[in-house]
Amino acid sequence: MTTMTETSARFREFKMPDVGEGLTEAEILKWFVQPGDTVTDGQAVCEVETAKAAVELPIPFDGVVHELRFPEGTTVDVGQVIIAIDVAPGSGDAPAPAAAAPAQEPVEAPEAEAEPKGRTPVLVGYGVAESSTKRRPRKGVAAAPEAAAVAAAVQAELNGHGAAAPAPAAPAPAAPAPAAPAPAAAPAGGRPLAKPPVRKLAKDLGIDLATVVPTGKDGIITREDVHAAAAPAEAEAPAAVAPPVAPEAPAAVVPAAVSDSARETRIPVKGVRKAIAQAMVGSAFTAPHVTEFVTVDVTRTMKLVAELKEDKDMAGVRVNPLLIIAKALLVAIKRNPEVNAAWDEANQEIVQKHYVNLGIAAATPRGLIVPNIKDAHDKTLPQLAEALGELVTTARDGKTSPAAMAGGTVTITNVGVFGVDTGTPILNPGESAILAVGAIKLQPWVHKGKVKPRQVTTLALSFDHRLVDGELGSKVLADVAAILEQPKRLITWA
Repeated sequence: MTTMTETSARFREFKMPDVGEGLTEAEILKWFVQPGDTVTDGQAVCEVETAKAAVELPIPFDGVVHELRFPEGTTVDVGQVIIAIDVAPGSGDAPAPAAAAPAQEPVEAPEAEAEPKGRTPVLVGYGVAESSTKRRPRKGVAAAPEAAAVAAAVQAELNGHGAAAPAPAAPAPAAPAPAAPAPAAAPAGGRPLAKPPVRKLAKDLGIDLATVVPTGKDGIITREDVHAAAAPAEAEAPAAVAPPVAPEAPAAVVPAAVSDSARETRIPVKGVRKAIAQAMVGSAFTAPHVTEFVTVDVTRTMKLVAELKEDKDMAGVRVNPLLIIAKALLVAIKRNPEVNAAWDEANQEIVQKHYVNLGIAAATPRGLIVPNIKDAHDKTLPQLAEALGELVTTARDGKTSPAAMAGGTVTITNVGVFGVDTGTPILNPGESAILAVGAIKLQPWVHKGKVKPRQVTTLALSFDHRLVDGELGSKVLADVAAILEQPKRLITWA
């Protein structure tokens, strides 16, 4: 497999794959396994969120989970190792601490040596080419200098020069009491055992791992151990630091910090939300948007929906006004095929599509996504209803795949479900038009010369004025409105 590497005959590593075309990073949302769990080929081990969707990653071999390299919530670059698997757990004795330390601690150094030059193969497509630009290590990843130092120290211990390891502890005579825990790290050759995230935490807090009492399995230092060691140091810090610091400074800074945190919340922009922001800005400032509106009596459409719900041919599928609106838009596109197109900026061409991949904007806990129904123009009404139901269910469950959101041509956004009358929707990038459907309300309406209560809604069609002029856009919107007012046109115009 292209996303795994061999660290030995026993341990294999699985790298973050490119789960969509050209993606460079993904956030680990949830681990389904923990160290010690048995996994089989094809089993999902974690769920990750990319700029397009949340997907589950299957492991490509059998074995026992040896180590999870990143905690949940960490954004990981494509190509980085995320999990290590023991593929031969019964082949010998359990890994001793001294043998396990080199496999667990040097995260970056061994991987950098084994990494091939050029582009990294991935599950789908290929990752981006190697860049000479150095990126700041992400949370949970050991910095390269620290990893190199760890590797050097371990190598020295294995060569019989472990006596040099205690040297760093010598300059700390002022803390004789914490020196007692040092023997706990002795099984690893004198170097404290801790994973890269814990080492980074200790470094940030200014804690010497040699002075920390390990409570983890096999003498491994945990995050709680580091925090416990940091507590006494923090208690002593005010006495040592207070004299040189002016008393006015803390009084001025602390209230401001408390006030800011109480009045504001900062949320990192990443994943789907980041992709939405970039796409909407690009669309708004690239395609010249024009929006037209029409208010229409949809009383007959609502009666048709009620009748279809009782039709045995529609049994088992969800029937609602959106289904009829989608079918009306497909018929309008068939009557005005020029609207179903895309603008090719590079070649200065209008690309007319002879198929309709109908996008449906869906609000999910992770943000707005627009999956589409492939070849919607070829589907019958029952087939379209079934496809709509599957699309909505999958989106709500957060299981929409990147492929389901690619290749859309025209989109529908139903703002009416929020009680909104209408809006001016922004085009989904690469598409020519988007239809917004407002709330359907009972309103006074002139019908056959008399004012009567009727079911009324407002439609808004935004389109790219580079390839859709006012006449064409008006025809499409007028056709949709006419069908919703007289649904029998679905038969005569289809």
